[in-house]
Amino acid sequence: MTIITFAHLADCHIGSWRDPKLKECSTNAFLKAMDKCIAEQVDFMVIAGDLFNTSLPAIDSLKASVKKLKEVKDRGISVYGIPGSHDYSPSGKTMLDVLEQAGLFCNVVKGKVTPSGKLQLLFTVDQKTGIKITGLLGKRGMLERSYYEQLDHAHLEAETGLKIFCFHTAFEELKPKELQHVETSPLSLLPKGFLYYAGGHVHVVFTREEEGYGKIAYPGPLFPNSFKELEDLKQGGFYLCTYDTETRALVQQWEPVQVYNVYSIIVDATMKTPQEIEDEIMRDITTKEFNNTIVTIRVEGTVRSGKPSEIRFKDIYAMLYDRSAYYVMKNTTRLQAKEFSEINVQTTTTEETERALIKEHLGQQAVGLDPTAEEQLTLMLMKAFDQEKNEGETNVDFEQRILGEGSKTFQAHTNTNESLK
Repeated sequence: MTIITFAHLADCHIGSWRDPKLKECSTNAFLKAMDKCIAEQVDFMVIAGDLFNTSLPAIDSLKASVKKLKEVKDRGISVYGIPGSHDYSPSGKTMLDVLEQAGLFCNVVKGKVTPSGKLQLLFTVDQKTGIKITGLLGKRGMLERSYYEQLDHAHLEAETGLKIFCFHTAFEELKPKELQHVETSPLSLLPKGFLYYAGGHVHVVFTREEEGYGKIAYPGPLFPNSFKELEDLKQGGFYLCTYDTETRALVQQWEPVQVYNVYSIIVDATMKTPQEIEDEIMRDITTKEFNNTIVTIRVEGTVRSGKPSEIRFKDIYAMLYDRSAYYVMKNTTRLQAKEFSEINVQTTTTEETERALIKEHLGQQAVGLDPTAEEQLTLMLMKAFDQEKNEGETNVDFEQRILGEGSKTFQAHTNTNESLK
């Protein structure tokens, strides 16, 4: 074989978004991506985690996805992948297992623990091309880092042939500026010597050649998964890769997947009245049509007078839907009246917002801790309470487990601070 073609997808998040009109976008993006891969006659696909938005997706989303995966299989295209932090289940029971049993998906996270305690991964060989694929799953809160720390690098790096490593994690050396507060692992935890590193989890379109590693890539989500991603990315996509076995050249091309157009309106409300803000938005939209378009409206800043609630968003929505907009959404979390400025944070990520809000409110409750200890305790409690319900676990058992974790965290922190006095 001279030319090998494969697709690299990640963060499909099928079933994401609560609103039904947006919920179907992630499914449609996946179907479009599969059709593109079929048209390009790829030899195989790799999905670097988060195929679904949850380990047990809704029936409608699952039905459409399985039907398309069956079509892909019937056309002789194999689909390999790993569980991501969203479709991972603590018990190991995810819908990916069902797909694998049906022969529609191959989970390449396979291995064993050696007597010395090392995690030794095995390779899955694509029968059509001979490419060897392996990887590690992703978990919430960077809990997969312990797997990387136990990884038998020598075993993976000694394997000969063309190799692909799938991962669903963020690495410090590859982190974009806008994600500077996201938890990461050092790049040195990745094994070297692979042809291609198929990444997921970080929702940016990014690729880089690293000495000793080969090409490391994040294709971003197949469909934006938040208000800000709609503003920044507008659309999702994936990588199409071709490898020439004679010249050993790997060519990579990002393929956009457009489900709907996205039009973003951003208004700086500083020193403006609600009426002036409303007029500015109306002037922007009054001469445009919005066929099959998702419209985002972000208004931020402190108004000169009046209240943000005086902006007649209902009229703005009506005009946009009259002009055939598919969906309209607004974000006014940073919009405030002059008389009210209790929360004053300027952030870009969820983690950054949480930390900023904690700092903003330190000392407002008499808990007997200095600001540093109070901030540490708050972060530890948030982590303790950020747990998911296990399969088969009753609501009562889940509640008791979470309260127990919180109590132990609080007690441990209190004891530590007492010992320091």
